[in-house]
Amino acid sequence: MHSTSDTSRPPIVVLCGSTRFWEQLAEAALYETAAGRIVLTLGCNLKQPHPLWATPEQADRVKRMLDTLHLHKIDLADDVLVVNPGGYIGASTRREIDYARSLGKPIRYTHP
Repeated sequence: MHSTSDTSRPPIVVLCGSTRFWEQLAEAALYETAAGRIVLTLGCNLKQPHPLWATPEQADRVKRMLDTLHLHKIDLADDVLVVNPGGYIGASTRREIDYARSLGKPIRYTHP
């Protein structure tokens, strides 16, 4: 397990937030990368049409898989950055915050 004091690699941050803030997530990833951090973020936006989640069954399967995958990203991260314009935190993001807290991960917010 690496910590932010481990100088053998840059710190790893995971971004959490609603895909409704896709552009803000991309901007946060840019700033975190420019600050020298390794960024783990959402891999896809289910709100945008795509053949991988074209049917309700496919979308449900992909959503469950992505939710689990994101928890594994939190496991890998040194800290969490919640992208929450206007203070918005949805149910999935709240679950991720609770999970990160249970692991003792530091949590930052883009909007207090």
